[in-house]
Amino acid sequence: MKLRHVTLHQMRIFHSLGRHLSFTRAAEELFLSQPAVSIQVKRLEESVGMPLVEQMGKRIFLTEVGKELFEACRDVLERLRVLDEDMTGLEEGIRGPLNLAAITTSKYFMPHLLGAFLREHPAVEPRLTVTNQTRVLERLEGNMDDLVIMGTLPENLDLEAAFFLDNPLVVVAAPDHPLVNEKQIPLARLLQERFLSREPGSGTRAARNRLFAEHGLTIRPYMELGSSEAIKQAVMAGLGISVLSLHNLRLELKTGLIAVLDVEHFPLQRQWYAVHLKGKKLSATTRRFLDFLLQDGARIWQESQPHLMNLSSSQKKRGGGKVTSSSSP
Repeated sequence: MKLRHVTLHQMRIFHSLGRHLSFTRAAEELFLSQPAVSIQVKRLEESVGMPLVEQMGKRIFLTEVGKELFEACRDVLERLRVLDEDMTGLEEGIRGPLNLAAITTSKYFMPHLLGAFLREHPAVEPRLTVTNQTRVLERLEGNMDDLVIMGTLPENLDLEAAFFLDNPLVVVAAPDHPLVNEKQIPLARLLQERFLSREPGSGTRAARNRLFAEHGLTIRPYMELGSSEAIKQAVMAGLGISVLSLHNLRLELKTGLIAVLDVEHFPLQRQWYAVHLKGKKLSATTRRFLDFLLQDGARIWQESQPHLMNLSSSQKKRGGGKVTSSSSP
């Protein structure tokens, strides 16, 4: 191999090609013509001395050597990006891009925390991608963001994960539900109710099922819904009860549209984490935001939502109910 002849320009082109697996999309991303991309990849193959891509029908794939080179390009370009941001930060203070991805249910608190951070560092340019768990895991594995905010840590990835906020799960019902005024409702009693549930793969559903399984109980969902918002609407309509994050209920509890049931073993405590791949080089801006989450995130959120925190604390103290901690599958 003659990798010493490989240029940064070629690395950027091949990195784009490896991400999109399309000469056309790589050309569009880099504002180049498709022939220009093809020529540079051909020259790169000549420098390496082995094929980097192979075409099957209308689709292209990276060869094994191509995959190795793609990872090397990604590592080099990421290090250069971090170096550039760090040097800019040294000259001008904390500024520049901050790319975050977050699980859908974090949308209730992440904008508040990001807003507080931006008030301190107005020159930072944030991009917050809020999406489902499957897509967030794809973005995490592809190293597409500076940090990922999630509650369930995948076991198949080598990660650095920093806990920054509690995520209490509670049992909710319509305000006129017969169980609203009951105290220390036994867990088994809930099996007599119509249970509204998130789809399989949901972290909230998995944590709830683990708790019930620990007590020899199994929930058979009455209805499965694809989002916390849909579940809240169904609960308010009296279709059944459910388990939701307390963070998701700010407006509904304040307006009396949903009630939290006093059930033994609840609140069920989970956690929110700021996550990145192990070995990832964080920019100065990303490190400052991570420090902000760890040092001030919980305090800022609690101060902005005192009625939620008071409710969670009072339920923990009543009747000696056990709080089950669950941070990963």
